Amino acid sequence: MLFVDALKQTPLIAVLRWITPDEIEPVCEVLIEAGFRMIEVPLNSPEPLKSIERAAKRFGQDALIGAGTVMSPEAVAQVDGAGGRLIVMPHFDAAVVQAAKAHDHVCIPGVATPSEGFAALSAGADALKLFPAAMIPPSVLGAWRAVFSRDIALIPSGGVTPEDIPAYAAAGASGYGAGSQLYAPGRSLSDIATAAKAYVQACAGASRP
Repeated sequence: MLFVDALKQTPLIAVLRWITPDEIEPVCEVLIEAGFRMIEVPLNSPEPLKSIERAAKRFGQDALIGAGTVMSPEAVAQVDGAGGRLIVMPHFDAAVVQAAKAHDHVCIPGVATPSEGFAALSAGADALKLFPAAMIPPSVLGAWRAVFSRDIALIPSGGVTPEDIPAYAAAGASGYGAGSQLYAPGRSLSDIATAAKAYVQACAGASRP
């Protein structure tokens, strides 16, 4: 699945921090059934490459699967070897962005200032992860949108809840990272499904300017 198509269908990235290989397939199944089309396994999770490989093998046609917390070009190569096609970072590092693009993968670096954002775009970033979202509330994102054109995806991540989405959408957000409010170790599949539906419904009901 292409990034633009995934973002258009459901502008949500599931952040499955601490997920295990044994959990990945049932959790992905629930998320995809709810409407999610982008899923990341942070690399500080247990055996993350195994989880990415299992998810990509089974769900790669239905969703964009990849890794979060990608910190080096070497990690990009490892994710590529596991079949991941999405590279999400907590920071901006031009070398990591360029490595991701060399593998023809979608790359979304984390940025906290417009200067970082423009530098990331110059390096080849496909979208910008506004991280942590608590530092960039809707009012600030709206100010960013005045200088970042509509074709540049701005994706607040880190603590975004379904209740936050309408205000972010009105300010010009393109998508959202859904983390601990969506998945946490020990959470039941039914609870994950309920949370996933809440995020998807919030996106469907949010209007953009």
